[in-house]
Amino acid sequence: MDLTNHFLIAMPGMADPHFSKTVTLVCSHDSSGAMGIVINRPSALTLDSVLEQMDIATEAEITGDMPVFHGGPVLQERGFVLHRPIGEWESCLSVSDDIAVATSKDILAAVAVGQGPSNVLVALGYAGWGAGQLEDEFVQNAWLSGPANAEVIFTAPVEQRWQLAAKLLGVDVDRLSSQAGHA
Repeated sequence: MDLTNHFLIAMPGMADPHFSKTVTLVCSHDSSGAMGIVINRPSALTLDSVLEQMDIATEAEITGDMPVFHGGPVLQERGFVLHRPIGEWESCLSVSDDIAVATSKDILAAVAVGQGPSNVLVALGYAGWGAGQLEDEFVQNAWLSGPANAEVIFTAPVEQRWQLAAKLLGVDVDRLSSQAGHA
């Protein structure tokens, strides 16, 4: 099962504090493991502050107080930019036909002056799973999964993304028990 371009929606019983009530966009998944970006955990940082630290000149009305997200617990000092449309950036991984994740400075410089992709979500860090680890977590009832949705990623209110991602599957996560059942 390839979960690339799918949401991982944390079940209410998720014990790991990095993923409690999160939605993660799976950017890559194969037999060696998986990589994703959490899309609903904003940090206290803004894009302006990150661009300033990187010495990238900004036009404040463009980036304003755009939040930078906690993308996951791995490499939290490294930036990842989910974006659409894909475009031509130095270091970019296609997630779908119109969504990609970039790790190069050129996309941030373009965003800073209003020449970047029309939709962006900037995150520090990513979520990673070794071979078979994500599959084991499904067996443990840690996640729901379903096809990703660009509107949930880029335009839905952050505080509603967990519920909205589940609702795409017809699930009301607020009504699910945090206890896993075993027959």
